[in-house]
Amino acid sequence: MQEGGNLPATNLSEVAATSPVPVASRDNRKSNKFANDNDLPLSEATAPPPISQDPTQRHLWDPSGYPLPEEAEKTPSGPIGPTEEKPPSARLSKTATNLFSISYLIFFAIFGTLARIGLQALTFYPGAPVITGVLWANVGGSLLMGFFLEDRNIFREEWGHSCTQDEDRDEHERVKNHKSVKKTIPLYIGLTTGFCGCFTSFSTFMRDVFFALSNDLPDPSGPTVHRNGGYSFMALVAVILVTVSLSLSSLVFGAHLALCLHEYTPTIPFRLTRKFLDPIFTILGCGCWLGAVFMAIWPPDRFNTHETWRGRAIFSVVFAPLGCLLRFYLSLYLNTRFPTFPLGTFVSNMFGTVILAMCFDLQHVSWIGGTSAVSCQVLEGVMDGFCGSTTTVSTWVAELNGLGKRRSAYIYGVFSIGVALGLLVVVMGSFRWTVGFGGTACAS
Repeated sequence: MQEGGNLPATNLSEVAATSPVPVASRDNRKSNKFANDNDLPLSEATAPPPISQDPTQRHLWDPSGYPLPEEAEKTPSGPIGPTEEKPPSARLSKTATNLFSISYLIFFAIFGTLARIGLQALTFYPGAPVITGVLWANVGGSLLMGFFLEDRNIFREEWGHSCTQDEDRDEHERVKNHKSVKKTIPLYIGLTTGFCGCFTSFSTFMRDVFFALSNDLPDPSGPTVHRNGGYSFMALVAVILVTVSLSLSSLVFGAHLALCLHEYTPTIPFRLTRKFLDPIFTILGCGCWLGAVFMAIWPPDRFNTHETWRGRAIFSVVFAPLGCLLRFYLSLYLNTRFPTFPLGTFVSNMFGTVILAMCFDLQHVSWIGGTSAVSCQVLEGVMDGFCGSTTTVSTWVAELNGLGKRRSAYIYGVFSIGVALGLLVVVMGSFRWTVGFGGTACAS
């Protein structure tokens, strides 16, 4: 942002994907409040048309979805006109915007990572119909992403009362301004990029795909049974299809849920957000992260005999904010390079997948993770925390759904899965089919 932020003017962010469902027609509000209106996007986090298709709108956006307040004022048909008051969010200073956004990202990265680890533990049990534990975290995070993309009530006060009072204004302009201003809100960035992004994990999903290929997929019911290559290929396809289809379906379901609950969704008061929530989460984010670092260095004595929680939770919490911030800034600066291929999200997913593969190999080396409990736990924390937060499925499926051309979506999706699987075959496969995976000194 200029004036109200610090970011250059470009376009797509990791949450800047087209709305899963179309917007309502103003003429149909009484009978069907959210019917089609020339297929205009409703989501506050949706992107404008790709840069190549609508170059006149470039000045309104930056890679994180932050609009430029001084440019938004120049929009003749937008609710922020020369004679109208700016929405409150546009009055945030550069320093405050950065500080609040980073604090929310840190806090919700911790919260999302813990939610993912906990849900994986809850859904991994003997007789489970689906043994890929991260599936349900990816489904839940995608559902929440769809809800936040489509909701227009929670942050209504942030984008100005004039938007709701001017019923005669063109619907397209009202929606465009709504989604532009909403992306300047630090809390919204924390909920989407922070929580939803860290609740889901592309790297863990791809690790399960490789395990299906190599017949190493953990089974809570007992040891895996030997099978031929054909069955392994079928298992690989099953994991991919189930995860992608359910995550995409959850994204759309979350959007429809936001539409159904539109009348009942509360609005967070602007004064509450700015005066209380933002300062409180600034303290909570940094405090929780610092507390996790201290607990990782000096764990409580009473847990010394049961330290499995240390690798699964504490070390993950220590590394999670680093991965979340890395993904955020990669998307910030790379997602606009190619309008039909979100390069920032792609690089984040590939980088996190490679690091996870390397850590998994090191964890199963006898003299590193096989005998040293602390080393094994640190590697586990890097995989669950850093790699899980650097990579994301919720943003990935939102981008798949939001790319303007269906051909671009198929290229982006197939290329992401193909490259990630190829990297895992090279890094993990070379170790698996030569030395072999050994035991670890910590529960993983």
